[in-house]
Amino acid sequence: MLSIKMQSKNIRSKKILAASLLLSLLVMQFPLVANASTPRDPYKYFFNETWGDLPEEIAKAKEEGKSGVLIFFEMDECPFCHYMKNNVINQSEVQDYYRKHFLNIVVDIEGDIEMTNFKGETLKQKDFAFKEHRVRATPVIAFFDLNGKRIHRHIGKTNGVQEFLWMGEYIVSGAYKETPFIRYKREKRNKN
Repeated sequence: MLSIKMQSKNIRSKKILAASLLLSLLVMQFPLVANASTPRDPYKYFFNETWGDLPEEIAKAKEEGKSGVLIFFEMDECPFCHYMKNNVINQSEVQDYYRKHFLNIVVDIEGDIEMTNFKGETLKQKDFAFKEHRVRATPVIAFFDLNGKRIHRHIGKTNGVQEFLWMGEYIVSGAYKETPFIRYKREKRNKN
């Protein structure tokens, strides 16, 4: 009988030790979780409010010392648009960088809301997307200089936060003038 009590006590001690170790590991992991980037609403922290008047937006971007205007062409049913909004442009690092360097506008490629294009003409969002920029699949991430000229176009989702940040750096640094983005991205990967 004494032997059974000793074995039972020994098993209980091992369980307590295992639980203590598990708790210690969890506590050690907590600071890592606490320091992780907390996702933020892209419509509040990434995209700028706009009245859809692109000449006015260009003037605002110039006044604020931005590098250009980013237009994120999307549609509601697009899983890749949702990926970008839920995994990339909801990250504070991305939002802070892009808000600093660009005026960020979202355009619904099926939208009937009227807007003013870079030439000062009034048209619906869907016509701006399709007729002027040939956007058929989404997302399309288009960068425009401060004269309203498109300087880079990316079709589809990025491979994550890093690639999207590189895309912003690609425009801000002026590398787009000499190097295709694929080469710029390859060089960045090789450095890391």
